[in-house]
Amino acid sequence: MELIVISSVWCPSCLIMHPRYVELSQKYHLTLTNYDYDTDASIISKYHVGDILPVCIIVKDEEIERIIGEKSMKELNKIIESLM
Repeated sequence: MELIVISSVWCPSCLIMHPRYVELSQKYHLTLTNYDYDTDASIISKYHVGDILPVCIIVKDEEIERIIGEKSMKELNKIIESLM
């Protein structure tokens, strides 16, 4: 599985969530790809990201889950474990 995280340097929630996504990717051996909302706009346009950041798209051949905004590690672990 892959975690595609779309965030921005001006977004407080993104700064909070970044280490959580890094920890999650390491714990479950997931590929982590980060995109910046502003500088990678042409790449992320295909993901149809709204105005709430960060967005984490979980991909396993195709998108299987989308996490928007701040979540606790407990919530993130539960989501990943339900998808494995």
